[in-house]
Amino acid sequence: MIVSQKWLADYVDVSMSHDELADRLTMSGLNHEGTETVGDDSAIDLEVTSNRADCLGHIGVAREIAVLYGTQLKVPDPQPKTNGQSIGDHCKVSIESTDSCQRYTARLIRGVKIGPSPQWLQDRLTTLGIAIVNNVVDVTNYVMFECGQPLHAFDFAKLDGGQIIIRKAKDKEQFQAIDHRTYELNPDDCVIADASNPVAIAGVMGGADSEVSDSTTDVLIESAWFAPLSVRKTARRLTLHSPSSFRFERDVDAAQLDWASRRCCELILECAGGQLLDGVAEAGAESVAKEALTLRHGQLSRILGIEIPAEFIPQTLTALGLEVIKTSAESTTAVPPSWRKDLTREVDLVEEVGRIYGFDKVPDDASVPMAASGRPKADRVLDRIRDVLTSAGFDEAVTASLVPEKWSDAYSPWSDQPPLTSSQPMLGVLEKASQNIGTVNLLRRSLVPNLLEVRRINEYRSNGDVDVFETAKVYLSDPKGGIPDQPTKLAIASGCGYATMKGLIESLLDYLATGKTVTVEGCADPLLDRDRSARLMVEGQLLGWVGEVSQSGRKLFGLRSGSTVAELDIALLESLALLVPQHSNQSTFPPVSRDFNFIVSDEVSWAQLESTVRGAAGELLESVDYRETFRDAKKDGPGKKRLLLSVVLRSDDATLTGEQADAVSTRIIERTQKDVGAALVG
Repeated sequence: MIVSQKWLADYVDVSMSHDELADRLTMSGLNHEGTETVGDDSAIDLEVTSNRADCLGHIGVAREIAVLYGTQLKVPDPQPKTNGQSIGDHCKVSIESTDSCQRYTARLIRGVKIGPSPQWLQDRLTTLGIAIVNNVVDVTNYVMFECGQPLHAFDFAKLDGGQIIIRKAKDKEQFQAIDHRTYELNPDDCVIADASNPVAIAGVMGGADSEVSDSTTDVLIESAWFAPLSVRKTARRLTLHSPSSFRFERDVDAAQLDWASRRCCELILECAGGQLLDGVAEAGAESVAKEALTLRHGQLSRILGIEIPAEFIPQTLTALGLEVIKTSAESTTAVPPSWRKDLTREVDLVEEVGRIYGFDKVPDDASVPMAASGRPKADRVLDRIRDVLTSAGFDEAVTASLVPEKWSDAYSPWSDQPPLTSSQPMLGVLEKASQNIGTVNLLRRSLVPNLLEVRRINEYRSNGDVDVFETAKVYLSDPKGGIPDQPTKLAIASGCGYATMKGLIESLLDYLATGKTVTVEGCADPLLDRDRSARLMVEGQLLGWVGEVSQSGRKLFGLRSGSTVAELDIALLESLALLVPQHSNQSTFPPVSRDFNFIVSDEVSWAQLESTVRGAAGELLESVDYRETFRDAKKDGPGKKRLLLSVVLRSDDATLTGEQADAVSTRIIERTQKDVGAALVG
């Protein structure tokens, strides 16, 4: 924000030295970027943070100076004369898009004479680097840089029907702006229209068809409030930015609309002549009064570490524009002014008093009580998950929350409810990466499709060895129509096989110190291979799914090579995790290994056999390792298979004898025969 030093002098005493003023403004939050001399004036460049929209005008900066130096702020009180005719007989205003425009006001001046602006007005704008146009347009720019409220002047004769309608643009509606470029609008854009066509893009830029020209005699002065998000989205999509959009995006003061309109009309009458019609054509609601905030004086010393005189607090808040409604030795209650939308909490008032008092007065050794904060368990669990997966060679991915319909339908293990639809489809990168995927407008119900797309893109770029994971939210509809569930999930995609992926998940559980064992159940999801997929359970609770992508799944996602995916519930991992460091003694005695070759029915899974072996081996068991599956119908009979496994036994107290190891082996053989019908191959 560039301000003119001579202009500031209209509102506040600026007799102090330039360096002193720059230093005080910087220490109060308006960082001084530099100063240039323009003619006999100084253009002061100040960095205004996005929460201080009130300082995007000279009056706002002057108010800061007045408070810092304890001087008087002088703000004009515009009272333009009217000719007695009512504007209601000539102009009507209506708002159809109430979510984009809260309030719209218009005044009408007839009989103006367009020409060059007075030299003083030109000098003020030139100091700021603003182009000179004509006396009417220059006045609207002047008032905007004076108070921060954007205004616009329409050639009233070019408004069809004398109507102003604030509405949504039609799909692919064409609009020629005052930069004489044509833009294609959509229903997300808000426009100001007459009875026939749009005449301005709300809060962004006026139209060429209604701009003020040398032949203009009647001008309609707009002063309005437009929703920041609506203006920001339109300006960015069209790459059409202006000083007006810059201010609307940061939320202008709705209570200032009438002042800015009267000020603009007063200066136009002075610079261009004409007659102002009586009244205001308006629509929309008045601004809502802000709630009072209470500042406990003790909070100043607690947070800032210094003592501030009690009488300084209400004086400062009043000077900043707050209405102090109650003050005592312990606290001050005040209502923030309409232009300070950033004041919403007690700590905001602490900051205001502190910066005006002077943060430079806070000594380096000020004692401010602090307490070390602890990281939430959820964050610590995520760190451990990342440790395991990155150590295994996986890369972390971040993908979009929106997916096309065919991806959403392809895999949704956590919910069978319809996906949530976004009113703002995602455009750009995903469509270019994947052809013929349709509209990308559904909130994902699983992270797996996104990771398969990551693998497809890398395969397409001859980078097939890609193992990725992602931790993010999925969005699940509530069947009763309530607030959707947004659980965080872990998804993994790799070129490894089913067994490797399952082993990785077991390692993850071990690293989280859960002490729990994963059991598997059958899985019939069409995206996954029926024989190489499983539903993962931990103590009867659903952990997630793991499996190799089926042939049809690979075709659906355009994958050339095999992929294995898994998706786990992080909330369950968090509840099971034991993050306190654990210690167990390492046995100094040698292990004893025994190999088993069991013939079992095809219906017996490895998980069943492993569980039986673990139960039979008892406390001497150190590990059970799968070796191989072998089928030979001629030797073993139809519907049979051989499962080869190794068992490692070890004692913490002594070296195991052959008799002890044989006793454990006998128990394993007897238990497996009884529980799963296993027969040991001799």
